[in-house]
Amino acid sequence: MYPRFPLANHTAWSGASARLHPLARQNAVPLGSLGNSRGALEGLTWQQSRLAEESRMGTWVNALLLSTLVSIMYASVIASLGRQWWDDPNYGHAFFVPVFAGYILWSERDRWRSLPFRGNNFGLAIMLFAIGLRVLGTLGAELFMVRLSLLILICGIVIFLAGGQMLRSISFPIGYLLFMIPLPSIVYYQLTFPLQLWASRLGAGGLVALGIHTVREGNLLVLPNCTLSVVEACSGIRSLLSLLAAVVAYGYLAEQRTWKRGVLAVATIPIAIATNGLRLVATGVISYNFGPNADSGVVHLVLGLGTFALAFLLILLVHRILGLHLVQQNTERLYP
Repeated sequence: MYPRFPLANHTAWSGASARLHPLARQNAVPLGSLGNSRGALEGLTWQQSRLAEESRMGTWVNALLLSTLVSIMYASVIASLGRQWWDDPNYGHAFFVPVFAGYILWSERDRWRSLPFRGNNFGLAIMLFAIGLRVLGTLGAELFMVRLSLLILICGIVIFLAGGQMLRSISFPIGYLLFMIPLPSIVYYQLTFPLQLWASRLGAGGLVALGIHTVREGNLLVLPNCTLSVVEACSGIRSLLSLLAAVVAYGYLAEQRTWKRGVLAVATIPIAIATNGLRLVATGVISYNFGPNADSGVVHLVLGLGTFALAFLLILLVHRILGLHLVQQNTERLYP
């Protein structure tokens, strides 16, 4: 009498086969004594393939269950992230971060799906650590710790189900998710204040070079007809974070050498600072010629987008220069 449900049937078959395997090994006959050794080998290969397929299917089922539990556990955390992305202009780019990470996972699926699924119990310890970090962050009202624990938990799940080799294979899309987590407040303000001073210095120097009498007092630019205040929004932190996320994504897609990707990422910092200073110069020129209220609305938006586009074009120029330098080096090696 067979079980009515397929799942029960499969469970019964698995248990029976597990009990019969020792008896089969005891009564095994050497392959040389079999009349058809090729058929026996084909049957063994088929059985191994079936077991491997069942193991992989079980891994996917476990991954689905764990993903569901993580979604339930971190539903409030993900919701708070989405609200901050929507309300805080500094992290508007974060909406595109998980989309790009998902695109990378999908486009490289043939590479990481070909790897063996070798789960490691060390991943369970990482998962427990991440859950503990989430509890501590919630008790201490530390949002960054709570949000970071989500990425640590994802890494632990990958190691637990598929092993460290799989985690290394998908390390970039998981690491890229760091761009969607807002910086801790203490780090944010430690970066913002120096950037404000750099922007005000560059802006004042540029205006003076253009013949507009400007006096800088801290983060204030005093012009003959108005005073410009370089506030946090004008510090350049917004363009720096967005440009860095865009450049890292571009470097991964357009460049194979790791050191060149690193150079592009490092070059983002001075380029973002310099272009933000140029934006302040443009703001000062507009305010000096058309009044202090001229830089608002559409003009302010166009200046911001134009500055970001200029910064990205400069990154492309740096990438081009690096490519020409390598071509020149290869030419010198071929024709000394």
